[in-house]
Amino acid sequence: MPDTPELERRLSAILSADVQGFSRLMGDDEPATVRTMMAYRELMAQRVGDHRGRVVDFSGDSLLAEFPSVVDAVHCAATLQEELAARNADLPADRRMQFRIGINLGEVLVEGEQIYGDGVNIAARIQSLADAGGICVSGGVHEQVGNKVTFEFESLGEQTVKNIAKPVHIYRLHLPSSVDSSAKGGPEPSASPDTLSVAVLPFATLSDEPEQEHFSDGITRDLITDLAKVPGLAVVAASSVFAYKGMAVNVQTVGRDLGVRYVVEGSVRKAGERVRITAELIDVASGLHVWAERYDREVDETLALQDELVSRIVAELVPSLPKDGEDGPG
Repeated sequence: MPDTPELERRLSAILSADVQGFSRLMGDDEPATVRTMMAYRELMAQRVGDHRGRVVDFSGDSLLAEFPSVVDAVHCAATLQEELAARNADLPADRRMQFRIGINLGEVLVEGEQIYGDGVNIAARIQSLADAGGICVSGGVHEQVGNKVTFEFESLGEQTVKNIAKPVHIYRLHLPSSVDSSAKGGPEPSASPDTLSVAVLPFATLSDEPEQEHFSDGITRDLITDLAKVPGLAVVAASSVFAYKGMAVNVQTVGRDLGVRYVVEGSVRKAGERVRITAELIDVASGLHVWAERYDREVDETLALQDELVSRIVAELVPSLPKDGEDGPG
């Protein structure tokens, strides 16, 4: 039997992108979504080439691209978000196709035109932490670009990502304000009576162990992501709420500062294979609890518990969601 040839290894900047809320877009209008996706794919492929990269794969709503330079990858990502935001501005708010982009620097295994390995997997996990219309990069990318780019970066700390053994330090790239606002469809939610809006504050970690902090941060981000999928509900981005992490805050003050009607806060305590999560939904105007609950679960039931938390929050807010043909509650 002939020897299996060794796969080529090389260091690359890997860009991973996908569409937030793609399933909803397809469910609402499949032909229009496909047309928009094809047009955006053409633009993305052209910009990747313009920045000396190559498209490795387009699969569904996802893009995987490889660059020999992290600087080129970062400039490409920023250009893409700027141009996509401009195109989205011409679409109705509920038809905008907003991409999340993650960039990692890592070693990849090469087989033909495909690339594999942790370097690719980490890029995909970083992308899942980005806001719609936003860009997140790994610590390695941030270190390499240094002062070679003019963008500002915000540290999101070390994050535990799925199927990766060690936490990854993540940075959010601050795009120009015009790009941020158009990509997100306008300003942050307003606490006016006609806007149903919520902020999920970082869940407190009732332990000094660093890995438990990563765990609670993951719970917070997943809740934000899942709630953002609910039609008619405006949810404050993770980058905004994590500014309050570790601070002793007045929920009503935070709610007014962020311009929301409701605030979710909670805590996580993990002991062995058991986890206890408390969560509260608070009406900012009155300061009263809409509901509060405590959950005790096995660690491997965490995903189901997150679904349960989202369902409970939505159940409490659904009566206030605008009905078809209505502009808002009341």
